Amino acid sequence: MSATPVEPCIFALFGALGDLALRKLFPALYQLDRAGLLCPDTRLLALARDAGEESSHLATIAEHLRRHVPVAELDEGVLQRFLGRLDYLSMDFLQPGGYAALADRVGAAERLIAYFATPAALYEPICAGLAEVGLAERARVVLEKPIGHDLVSSRKVNDAVARHFPEDRTYRIDHYLGKETVQNLIALRFANSLFETQWNQNHISHVEITVAEQVGIEGRWGYFDKAGQ
Repeated sequence: MSATPVEPCIFALFGALGDLALRKLFPALYQLDRAGLLCPDTRLLALARDAGEESSHLATIAEHLRRHVPVAELDEGVLQRFLGRLDYLSMDFLQPGGYAALADRVGAAERLIAYFATPAALYEPICAGLAEVGLAERARVVLEKPIGHDLVSSRKVNDAVARHFPEDRTYRIDHYLGKETVQNLIALRFANSLFETQWNQNHISHVEITVAEQVGIEGRWGYFDKAGQ
């Protein structure tokens, strides 16, 4: 595959030991490295509350990579290169002191991408913490859905982020929009004039979606109880 990597940066992943990061985000970052789309100087910084030895947490991430990356795509050389980019920093996202340690890791001139794989309730304190240590001025932030639980809370969260990050440095992502089933629905509606004129708020009273998955709630009840599913 011929690819041109982007400029080097520090990719700081908040909530790095959560299910989303371990199951989806780290494998996706690995695939970018495998495809040659990560600059050789790009570093990955895993951020989570869990204390303990850094090597233990990095081993946990490596274990999940081997579990969730398809066997045919798991190249041990690429995996070791990817893990060589990775560092771990324990920090409480609600405590200002942790952001000073983060600023020391980032350095004075590094480009920073901050990915929030956390509940939306933490977006405001994380943004404020980044701003307090001068990192917001040169960072881009990626917000994972759900951003709030209704229109009012969503606006509140977005306004809190906007106090520190302009819109051109704020990215919102919903990984479910990339699923094949959702893409098929979009094509079915907009590529067929028979449906396109009828599938709108004037003709549909409600939408019910049933998703069958093999993965259960597992240890994520505390998150889903507040954020919903």
